[in-house]
Amino acid sequence: MATPPNAAKFAEILRAEGLVVVEVGNWEDHNRNHKGPWGPVNGVMIHHTVTNGSAYTVDVCHDGYAGLPGPLCHGVITKDGRVHLVGYGRANHAGLGDPDVLQAVIAERSLPADNEATADGNRHFYGFECENFGDGKDPWPAAQLDAIEKVSAAICRHHGWTERSVIGHMEWQPGKVDPRGFTMAAMRARVGARLNAGKPVASAPKPKPLPTPKRPVVDLSQLRAAARSNPAAKGQPVTYKGVAIVEAALVDEGLLSKRYRDGHWGTQTTPGYAAWQRRCNYRGDDADGVPGPDSLRLLGDRHGFDVKE
Repeated sequence: MATPPNAAKFAEILRAEGLVVVEVGNWEDHNRNHKGPWGPVNGVMIHHTVTNGSAYTVDVCHDGYAGLPGPLCHGVITKDGRVHLVGYGRANHAGLGDPDVLQAVIAERSLPADNEATADGNRHFYGFECENFGDGKDPWPAAQLDAIEKVSAAICRHHGWTERSVIGHMEWQPGKVDPRGFTMAAMRARVGARLNAGKPVASAPKPKPLPTPKRPVVDLSQLRAAARSNPAAKGQPVTYKGVAIVEAALVDEGLLSKRYRDGHWGTQTTPGYAAWQRRCNYRGDDADGVPGPDSLRLLGDRHGFDVKE
């Protein structure tokens, strides 16, 4: 249990651990403190984003989206190992979780199973979103895993915590699966080894802002073919990589569960897209769950992809 340092000190703590830190916009004053207190803090929580593209991921975590205003975390750890600070204070990242887990983190003992959600995690945890689709296939580069280790160790070192104060979202809130692709037990072992090795002496320089990458392109005709194929029919349904991009956008809009973001246009993706069409004021046969140019372009404008017709 501890009081968070001020924003400038927080950035200094991370850089002292050897991290490359990017300060995004008004991050020092960007928070949800008007919705409730932040602190005392008890631990560090790790998430994955279900997004593709570093610049887009950072923007989403800073701004939030419909129904969930930003900041969505304190820092975004991109695949290149940079830590982008997008907010400081209360952030929309943890939600309600298991109070038994919170007490275990405070006591730094083994975590119990998460089976209820009544404790305010946004108040008690630092949150870091990590750029990854979270499908178990998207790779976790060594630079990114190193940054997760360093971020966690830096905060634990400052507060005098052990690695047991670092948890995954899946360990906090029933039904969550993030982070997926590595185990929190293995990450805690890395953090513990780093803490036991002693305090670092090097500090990374301030980097230049991350350049905006080329936006992905979704081919409308291929997407429509995938959407119209029947997974229950004989043979294989049409597959197209753009499906994963659209599904990630639907997840961000709250119209599709993360577990159905699998790159295949299935029985859950169709009603999710139909809900998006209705949100765009389409009705009847015009909201059939098969993407059209206008609704897809609107989705792309909000989620960082272009449409090829």
